[in-house]
Amino acid sequence: MKRILQLFVLTSLTCCILDTTAQTRYLDEVFSSVTIESDVVYGNNISILPMLAGLPPAPTDLLCDIYHPTGDTETERPVIIVAHTGVFLPAVINGQATGSKHDSSIVEQCMRWAKKGYVAVSYDYRLGWNPTSTDQNTRTSTLIQAAYRGIQDSRSLIRFMRSSEASGNPYGIDGDKIVMGGQGTGGYLALGVATLDTSNKLFLPKFLDFSNPQQPVPYVYPPVFGNIWGTNMGYIPVTDSLGNPIIDSTGNPVMAPFSLPNHPGYSSDIALAWNAGGALADISWFTGLPELDSNGVPTGTIYGTCDIPIVSFHCDLDPYAPIDTGDVIVPTTGDFVVEVMGSRTVQHYANVFGNNTVFAGISDAFTTAANTNNSGYEGLYVFDTPDPSTTPNMFGELEEEQSGPWDWWDNTTYGIQAEAINGIPGLTSPAYFEANALLGNPDMSATKGRAYIDTIQGYLAPRIYQALGLGSALNINEIIESSTEIYPNPANNTLNIVSYAINIDDIRIINIEGKEIFNTTVNASQARVNTSDLATGLYIIEIKSENNTIKRKLIIE
Repeated sequence: MKRILQLFVLTSLTCCILDTTAQTRYLDEVFSSVTIESDVVYGNNISILPMLAGLPPAPTDLLCDIYHPTGDTETERPVIIVAHTGVFLPAVINGQATGSKHDSSIVEQCMRWAKKGYVAVSYDYRLGWNPTSTDQNTRTSTLIQAAYRGIQDSRSLIRFMRSSEASGNPYGIDGDKIVMGGQGTGGYLALGVATLDTSNKLFLPKFLDFSNPQQPVPYVYPPVFGNIWGTNMGYIPVTDSLGNPIIDSTGNPVMAPFSLPNHPGYSSDIALAWNAGGALADISWFTGLPELDSNGVPTGTIYGTCDIPIVSFHCDLDPYAPIDTGDVIVPTTGDFVVEVMGSRTVQHYANVFGNNTVFAGISDAFTTAANTNNSGYEGLYVFDTPDPSTTPNMFGELEEEQSGPWDWWDNTTYGIQAEAINGIPGLTSPAYFEANALLGNPDMSATKGRAYIDTIQGYLAPRIYQALGLGSALNINEIIESSTEIYPNPANNTLNIVSYAINIDDIRIINIEGKEIFNTTVNASQARVNTSDLATGLYIIEIKSENNTIKRKLIIE
């Protein structure tokens, strides 16, 4: 029986390469029209946006648009959530034409996913931070807090979809197959949803205010902002007009809600994350944190590692969200905000840790194109955009490297709105704002934006298809994955590797920096490895056969 299974798997892996020229649901647009349910309330939470108008924070409804194929009879459909860009400020106020669920590229993405047979969801999340402050701590803290609220809202939407499934399933979804993605700022949210799984990740030094070195203050404190899932209350002291806390009759400060729970009791998990032009707050959000004993000494166990597949798209020289590890700056001032880890760094670890092994076997023109410029990282598509012109525009401003070439908008309308909101009477005009908006996207058009979305969906669709198990290719990978075991794990002196479906050719062990520290040829279905010389910590073990590579996390104690 074992030999028959091996022959089946090897033959299937050779033959079952996804053919994206066929008309296949979830890979191709098999529906011609889409039904949109607009402004569905998916939650309610405290927004600080009223503070821009001098008002106190207030509860606000959280809205989404739900797209699904018209006339579809399927009642258990995968969900793709798409988060918009916008630097956590409203469009136009943020100095750009984009920043809502109605952005042209967001609508286009959702329309296309729905035509492929998915339920697609665009949504607005809470906005607001202080990018113009001259104090770096204020810029950094308020941006991190805005991102935290965005992650909470994204998870509230995920839970809303699952709660709807449990309450009659009006949107016809499969709650086990939810994908989260985003463009620009939305990419930050997608990666945050995928990786922020313990509140301890909020207390890294980069997320602390060291104005008082003896007592650093976290930028995000869950008792105030609510937990990382958005499923409990957060409170803030009420102050008088002078900023002094108001004390009640019992001598305690009066507290007001600052975060509200939405749909507790449902899972916030996703099956795959994708981002276009986003970044990760810190790489430890992906790789996990060392467990400490009661004396603060590392035990050798790593917890909080990300284990879902991740796909990233990025312009190679993006000036605002670095493709590697780098700084986020305020677009309008160039001021430093915080260091982040971009798409190439994220995909490096997604490959080292084996998250993207599930994509094995995909072969198409988009994959071939991606592999020419992605440093060998599966799941990474790097856009090599044209060099900016060295000739100043009519206002003496120079073009910059592109960061969101998939976006487009009505620039005439934007110029009028921007002049009304951001203009200085007698000094600026709509023409100035129109020209400024094009500095990072000089040949902006619907045709260009749709061409980039062609590539994004062309590369992403077969990976979602395979990761969610929507076709036969994943079933084969699942057979191999489930029939391969490593034990004990954590290991001490000896590790056993056995496969009941394939012949193991080679075994490699790689440390967290990606350096190979062990390699052996096996040519058998099982092997025993001496691990006594390995230092305590987290490793990746790579088990290779002729047509497949399995990666597993290995802990050495």
